[in-house]
Amino acid sequence: MVFDTDVLIFVQGGHVKAAQWVENAKQRYISTQTYMELLQGAKNKRQHQVIQRFLKDYAFTVLPLTENIGHRASVYVEEYALSHAMRAGDALVAATAVENHLGLASANEKHFSVIQELDLHVFTPVE
Repeated sequence: MVFDTDVLIFVQGGHVKAAQWVENAKQRYISTQTYMELLQGAKNKRQHQVIQRFLKDYAFTVLPLTENIGHRASVYVEEYALSHAMRAGDALVAATAVENHLGLASANEKHFSVIQELDLHVFTPVE
């Protein structure tokens, strides 16, 4: 399962349900885009270290960007930017999941639900 940035932020914030989602995954992946988003959100080097430790402790694998992922992401932006507010970061995350034949766990159903070939697992923080 590829985890979107929002789910990992919930986990780091102490959200029990999000942590259970991550813990129950047999394999844990993130896109390079998600890795960069997590680091970009840090305020200092210590927070960078906390993020890196978190990813290591949960045994996440960072999936690299490839030419196919870049191409697929650009197609998603072309097709869905105007109609569904698809942004480059979300397109890269979705393309990473699709190109690696993995599901995507995200709370961002609005941006991802339009992609037919994406195996989207919608995380709802409240029930």
